[in-house]
Amino acid sequence: MAADVPDLLRQLHGRKVVVSGGERTLQTSGASVVALPPDWHDRLLATITDPSFALILMLLGIYGLIFEFGHPGCVFPGVTGAVCLLVALYAFHMLPINYAGLALIAVGIAFLIGEVFFPSYGSLGVGGVIAFAAGALMLIDTESGAAAVPWPLAAALALFTAAFVLIVVRMAVRARRAPIVSGVQALVGADGEMLEDATETGWANIRGETWQVLTGDRLVRGQKIRVVSVDGLLPRVSAA
Repeated sequence: MAADVPDLLRQLHGRKVVVSGGERTLQTSGASVVALPPDWHDRLLATITDPSFALILMLLGIYGLIFEFGHPGCVFPGVTGAVCLLVALYAFHMLPINYAGLALIAVGIAFLIGEVFFPSYGSLGVGGVIAFAAGALMLIDTESGAAAVPWPLAAALALFTAAFVLIVVRMAVRARRAPIVSGVQALVGADGEMLEDATETGWANIRGETWQVLTGDRLVRGQKIRVVSVDGLLPRVSAA
């Protein structure tokens, strides 16, 4: 390990190396240094493989996929999330990853999602934030010389992830549990008026639309009715 380039040259001076022509002794003391600036490809790889940037990419990928699963058909969040997640996986392949930290991040996100489906008075949510932050701090194996994720960034990402999951996933769950507002199923409980006399089937006006209805009672034209159920694609009505 060297502090800078001059320190590296001092440490290399006098070392012996074996090359194709035999053993050579390095003479690096006072050697001139020629800097070769990295091209765009090297700069891009250096940015992607930065531990903090790789973690952010992974979270963007997870955010995008969660949003797409919660709101199918948006497409853009799913595509963006998949691309970010794949790039993050490439970066993690190049970095000295501590898989215990990666597992803690996954467990933390799972706990946060579980808080939405199984309300635990905040215990799962708090545990998820703590597990996520700890996993982010442990994500990089610093013994190999790589820089770790700064703790302020880990804490900020943990809180942001908690807010994102709790808001987006909760919205998706509420949307799925909401009552049907379109189609024949939405007519259950609606009031209407018969347009003709009927004993088994007939025509009625329900919410401003004309529907063929089923009934087990005798109904007369102009009589107020109410939809009690749906039989196939036809509403079944009774006298209101």
